[in-house]
Amino acid sequence: MTLRRLLGTALCAATLTACTPLGPDFVRPNSPVVKEWIEVNSPDANAAGLTTRSAPVVRWWQSFNDPTLNKLIAEAYAQNLSLQVAGARVLQARAQLGIAFGELYPQSQTLGASLERRQISDNLGPIEDIRRIIPLDTEFSTSQVGFDAQWELDVWGAQRRGVQAARSNLALQVANYDDALVTLTGDVAALYINIRALQEALAIARENITLQQVSSDLTQLRFNNGVTTELDVQESTALLNNTKALVPELESDLQQAKNSLAVLLGQTPSRMTSLLGNSGRIPSARANVAVGVPAELLRRRPDVRAAELAAATQSAQVGIALADLYPQFILSGSVGLQASGGRDLFNSNSTTGLASAGVVWNVLNYGRIKNNVRAQDAAYQGLIANYQNTVLTAYSEVESAMVAYAQARKQVGFYQQSVEASRKAAEIAVDQYRDGIASYSRILNTQTALLRSQSNLIEARQQVSSNLVAVYKGLGGGWQIRQNQEFLPETVLAEMAYRTDWGDLLEKTPTGASLN
Repeated sequence: MTLRRLLGTALCAATLTACTPLGPDFVRPNSPVVKEWIEVNSPDANAAGLTTRSAPVVRWWQSFNDPTLNKLIAEAYAQNLSLQVAGARVLQARAQLGIAFGELYPQSQTLGASLERRQISDNLGPIEDIRRIIPLDTEFSTSQVGFDAQWELDVWGAQRRGVQAARSNLALQVANYDDALVTLTGDVAALYINIRALQEALAIARENITLQQVSSDLTQLRFNNGVTTELDVQESTALLNNTKALVPELESDLQQAKNSLAVLLGQTPSRMTSLLGNSGRIPSARANVAVGVPAELLRRRPDVRAAELAAATQSAQVGIALADLYPQFILSGSVGLQASGGRDLFNSNSTTGLASAGVVWNVLNYGRIKNNVRAQDAAYQGLIANYQNTVLTAYSEVESAMVAYAQARKQVGFYQQSVEASRKAAEIAVDQYRDGIASYSRILNTQTALLRSQSNLIEARQQVSSNLVAVYKGLGGGWQIRQNQEFLPETVLAEMAYRTDWGDLLEKTPTGASLN
C-alpha cells in the first residue's frame, strides 16, 4: 500500500513538472539584412575579380598556392595554445551540461551503513532496581544500512531552463572555438605575408646599396681626378649610408614578426628560420575571388553565431531567476534496513522507510529576487543589442576589406610602372653623370625615387594579399577544417583521460550516457 502511495506521489510530481517553464522562449533577434555587396556591384568589381557566383572557399589559404603557408596553417591548427584554451572550454561546457541534466532527477543525500554496540552501566540506580525484579541485558547492538534522497520538483521549469542554458553555452563555446580558429588562420596568413614582404624589402635595400655603392665609387673617382667637387662625394656617401641604415630596422622587424608567428604555431623562435628560409616572395592569390552573397554571412561567421548563443543562454537565466519568486516543492525520503543485531539486518521485517513532502518559499527577500529578475532581463537585452551590433560589424568588415583589396590592386599597377620608369631614369642619370653632362643631384634624385617606388610596390603587393586575407576572414572562412576533428590534440586528450574519468565526453559526438 505504501509503495502505491509513493508511486502516486511521483506521478503527481511528474504531472506538475510538465508545466511550461517560466521566462521567455528565445527567438533570434531581428537584425539588418543586406541583399548585395556594394563593392561587388561597383564598376571596378570585374577588375578586382570579386564575384558572388559561388560561395567562398573553406580552405581559402590554399588559393595562394604557397606550400609553406599551407604548412604553417596546419601547424598552427595542431599546436596553437590559445586554440587549445578554447577547446578545453568546449569540454568544460560538455561536463556542465551533464551537471544541468543531473539537476532534473532526485539527488542522493547520504548512502551508508553503521554498526553500533552499547553497554549500560550496572551502577545506575534504576538499572539495579530493575535487575532485582527481572533479568536485564545491559549490552546490546544496532545495525543499519540505507540511503536518503531529495527531489525538488521542477514545477516552474528552473531546472529545464538550466538545461537550455547549458545547451546554449555548449554551442556558444563551440562557436567561440570556431571564431578563434578563424582569427588564428587569418593571423598566421597575415604574419606570413608580412614576413615575406620584409624579406623582399631587405633584398631591395641590399640591391640599392650595391647600386649606390657603384655611384659612390664613381664620385670618388671623379673627385680624385679633379673632375668634380667634394660635394658629390659627401652626397653619395650620405645617400649610401641612409640606405644601409634601413637594413638593421628591417632585420629587427623581420625577427619580431618571426617571433610572433612562433607563438601562433606553439613553437620556439629558433624553428622559424628552418620553416621560412631566408628569402621568399609575397604570396599572391588567384585572380577571381568568390565572396558569396550577404545572406550567407550570418551562417558562416562564428562570432555572429556566438553572439546569438550568448543571448540564448542569458534568456534561460531570466526563467531561472523568475522561478525563485515562487514556492519550491520538495519530496524527501529514505529507505533502508535496521535491526538490533547484525544477523537480522537483512531479514524482510527489518525494512524501514520515510517519505515526506515540503514547500519552501522565500517570502521575506525584500525585493532581492525581483531585482535579480530585472538584472537578468537587462543583461539579456544588452546581449540582444550586442548580437545586432555584431551583425552590423560583420557586414562593415567585409565591405571594408573588399574595397581595400580592390584599391590595392589598382595601386600595384601604378607602382609597377613607377618602378620601371625609376629604374630607367636611374640608369640614364648614371650614364649622363659619367659622361659629364649631368650633375650628381640627378643621380641622387633618381636613385632615391627608385628605392621609394620599389618600397611602395612591395607595400602595395603586401596590402593586396593582406586585404584578401581580411576578406576571407570577414566572410568567416577557415573554421570548417575542425569539422569531424577533436577540439584538442590527441596527446592532450590522452593526458586528460589518464588523469580523470571523462567517459565519452572527449569524443567528437558524446552520447547521453556520458552525462552520468
